[in-house]
Amino acid sequence: MQDWLSAENVIALTTALVGVVASAVMVWYERRVPRRKRLGYRVQMDNPIGHDVRSGRANVRLGLFDEASDMSDATLVLLRVENDGSQSIADNDYTGRERHGLTAVFSDRLIRGVSVTQPAGTDHLMDHFTPAAGFGYQDGVLRIPRVPLNRGEHFKLLVLLSGGDVGSGIRIIGGIRDGEVHPNSAVLPDDKPPLFSRAARLITVLLTVCVMTLATIIVARDDTPPPIECETGKLTLTGSTAFKPVLEDLEDEYEEDCEGADISVDARGSTAGVNELAALGSQSKDSPAVIAFSDGPKTIDDSELTANRVALSLFTLVVNDAVRPSGGLTVDDIRRIYRGEVTRWRQLDERLPDLPVVLVSRDADSGTRQMFQREVLDSWERVPSTSLDCRSKEDSSYPVTRCELDSTQQVLDKVAEIPGAIGYSELSQATERRGLHRLAIDGHQSSVEDLEQGETAYPYYGLEYAYTYGRPSASSLTDSFLAYMRGGTAQSVIRGHGHVPCETLTGADLCAERARSDEAG
Repeated sequence: MQDWLSAENVIALTTALVGVVASAVMVWYERRVPRRKRLGYRVQMDNPIGHDVRSGRANVRLGLFDEASDMSDATLVLLRVENDGSQSIADNDYTGRERHGLTAVFSDRLIRGVSVTQPAGTDHLMDHFTPAAGFGYQDGVLRIPRVPLNRGEHFKLLVLLSGGDVGSGIRIIGGIRDGEVHPNSAVLPDDKPPLFSRAARLITVLLTVCVMTLATIIVARDDTPPPIECETGKLTLTGSTAFKPVLEDLEDEYEEDCEGADISVDARGSTAGVNELAALGSQSKDSPAVIAFSDGPKTIDDSELTANRVALSLFTLVVNDAVRPSGGLTVDDIRRIYRGEVTRWRQLDERLPDLPVVLVSRDADSGTRQMFQREVLDSWERVPSTSLDCRSKEDSSYPVTRCELDSTQQVLDKVAEIPGAIGYSELSQATERRGLHRLAIDGHQSSVEDLEQGETAYPYYGLEYAYTYGRPSASSLTDSFLAYMRGGTAQSVIRGHGHVPCETLTGADLCAERARSDEAG
């Protein structure tokens, strides 16, 4: 009995009880009020400025407020839209099918004018309020663009209305993936609602105290077994630079969960990584402690290379912000550009700037490049490399400047730096990059949601493979890491980087279909 009533057992039981109760409460709370991604809105002002004061509140006017026509029943509304959740909201998190992200409806009133303001340090938000992004109004309906908001960011809309009185209904319609759009309330204009309620904070404190105390006892005893399926040793993750951010996060997660695992990420291009794995495997009796990630299927014929489906990856063409073709480019335009037939952007459209076309490409080991050639160009890039720095041309026999770089990051940096430059990249790394503009292809934008729903003809995407040489032993770190990638934590990391995991219900069918296409091709 005394052994059972040890300090760690008492704390463990208390933690379990508190955890069960807290979990039940939080499950109910999360179902009612999702906290991952939350977009709130508040009406901070709804005041009359006309003389027809049906609300009973008199006002005094001077200047245009008194002189402008049709303003007898005018009102001013200040609407604040804010990210009050725990995660950032990207433009592709809005779930509507229209160009704009949200719709504000002012019942019984007509919109006369709108002014947008934002706090200091967030001037970039204003770039999204354009007609091309869907910003506009008609009658009593205001269309709000898909504005990306970091946690805590907000913008305000000052709306001039007529035809109704203060207090008429105001609501915002729209949805956020893995979250919600909801009304907020506050006494003062800039009050911010707490992220967690008092009860939630109390539960968090109690759980933290219990867990930290129990952890201290366990660490002091130093007899904790490693987590299930963890293995020790060294492992190298190589290959795709487009998939590198995912691998770096997975490396950190695994090493945090599994003490004794030493994992390194050495991304050098899909083909280079697979070739290195094949070379090591042919020289060793056992499966090397290497996993090679490839954008698309391997390009070498080696029956010992074993493919594991990981995710569907979306890619995109990017141009320098100085070039913004309306509606993107057609596949025929893209092929003409990469054959060297278009040397200046104005040759495509007289509305485009008269800038020289600069092709910023990846090296021959790049899976991103191979997928671009296979899925979009239906050929190789015809123009050879004519420049080492993407600016000065070493080979003047070709009219187009083209350079080859080692990584996705280098391509994005160069395209953002050079007016007239065009390149290609994995989608999530190109999203929200300053100085870049993502291009639609044949009118279709790269969209993870559209891909998952089977509602897109966008061509530039493919299957991410993880290759091993032969079958690694069940007790190896290689096999453990592959199993870890199929688990919930890894799937969340992969999805968070804008890929479609192959282990989800939807992703499994899409990945299988793409794999059949790769085998047939």
